[in-house]
Amino acid sequence: MTRPITAGVDGSEESLAALDWAAREAVRREASLHVVHAWRVQALDGDGAGDRDAQERWVRDAVAESVGTVTERHPELTVSTEVREADDAVAALLAAGAGAETLVLGSRGHGAVVGFLLGSVGQQVIAEATRPVVLVRSGDDAAAEAAGREVVVGQQGEPEDSADVIGFAFEAAAARGATVRAVRAWALPTVFTYSPGSMALADEAGGLEQYERKALGEALAPWRERFPDVPVIEHVEMGSAGQVLLSVAGGAQLMVVGRRARRTAVGARIGSVAHGVLHHAECPVAVVPHA
Repeated sequence: MTRPITAGVDGSEESLAALDWAAREAVRREASLHVVHAWRVQALDGDGAGDRDAQERWVRDAVAESVGTVTERHPELTVSTEVREADDAVAALLAAGAGAETLVLGSRGHGAVVGFLLGSVGQQVIAEATRPVVLVRSGDDAAAEAAGREVVVGQQGEPEDSADVIGFAFEAAAARGATVRAVRAWALPTVFTYSPGSMALADEAGGLEQYERKALGEALAPWRERFPDVPVIEHVEMGSAGQVLLSVAGGAQLMVVGRRARRTAVGARIGSVAHGVLHHAECPVAVVPHA
């Protein structure tokens, strides 16, 4: 059974843009749309007691209005809603997203500067989620998904390290009729970036750049075979991964990056590449957990 596309909404412009994006994605993938709103009772008087029932009615009405707009645009779409009272919004979103194909959230822009200003909830959800999370800004427009715009994906490490990330990008591109631009960034060799074994392989391949091109080609090969109709551009460039990805983001309708799924001693983390892209990419960004 196809997993639903799940959108978290809170009434903000950003979350409504995320809801619109999620609805379009659900239509493309022939999936259902699940809309989630987590709320908690707000104190309305000096005693700290609010009219819970009235607040819940207001919340449900607001969610219903947002969903009504989506169903008018996409009458063929199957939509379900979940309004849950929760003190911990992060836990509620993670629970809702666990069974989703993708969890879609809004993300605040930073004034006149193009980019994401991630709130604590968004960062924690991305860091803890077991499914892909897409962040959408309020300025997102369906026109940005017009034919010709690319799905850009970052590839790092060995092929098995990025299989989930690349697979998500190919599936997204296939659903859109878009091109995949696969990006692999490489740096000048140091003891921290290349092992002696890697340097030996690079020499065999004809140099570092050829080694990196070979590594990218090997990572893409099974997905090219699985999605033969998806055009692919292989982009290998020297530089930091975040900067190289952002340098090609102008033609992207979606950026896809990975995040290590395993926890560290300091807890789950987004990672520097994903963090940088989330703050500065103009398009929606998908963060895909991988082994």
